[in-house]
This record gives sequence, C-alpha cells and structure tokens, in this order.
Amino acid sequence: MAIDPLVSSLRIAGSGMQSQSTRLRVVAENIANAQSTGATAGADPYARKTITFESELDRASGENLVQVKAIGVDTTPFRLEHMPGNPAADANGDVKMPNIDMLFEMADMREANRSYEANLQVVKQSRQMLNETIELMRT
Repeated sequence: MAIDPLVSSLRIAGSGMQSQSTRLRVVAENIANAQSTGATAGADPYARKTITFESELDRASGENLVQVKAIGVDTTPFRLEHMPGNPAADANGDVKMPNIDMLFEMADMREANRSYEANLQVVKQSRQMLNETIELMRT
C-alpha cells in the first residue's frame, strides 16, 4: 500500500497545523492583553499564557502526532509602572502591568506562523503526490 505513507504524512502535518493554530491564538491573546491591568488597586493584571506540546502515539495508525499538552500561566513577576492617576495604582502610585514582553511574543508568533506554513507545505506536497499516484493508476 503505497498510499498509506502519504495519508500518514497528511495526518501528521494536520496535527502540527492544529497545534500551531492554538499557539497563534495564545500569542494573540497575550498581545491583546499586554496593557490589561487589574481592576482595582493592588489587583493582579493579566498573566501571560504559555503553551506546551507533546507527542502522542495514535494507536490506530501507529503515527506520532503533536498535540497541545497544556495552556499554562507564566509565573514571572509582573512589571511595576508609576501611574498615580490609574484606578489600579497602589498607595505609591505604582500599577502592576502584565508580564508580557512584546518582542518575545512577536518572535513566538513568527515561529508559530513559519511552523504552520511548513506543515501546510507538507499537506500540499502530499496531496500532489496522491493525485499523481491516482493519475498513474488510471493509465
């Protein structure tokens, strides 16, 4: 069965695309909340979310697929900014800001995008090879 490896590559690339799509969603959420402070003085602001992946064996097909293991919360300390007029400011006028580094988030987004595109190329190539195999079988 020459087609099984091609179908397998489609499944593996599909799991990679799904995982990277989730990663892009988490990064987008972090970027969107980069300035979200706590509602009241001393309240914690938005905490950066993290994502971890794991390899999972699909017993039915024998393929190692990637999947999201967990979406967690980054435990690095929050930044303090002096903004005395902010409703979330403490007695010293300091406001806890999210523990988000925009440069890191942009790099993470670029890496997830490139990984997604690489998996998409695998899908395109596998589809093309399947179509060529079917065409050869017709003749």
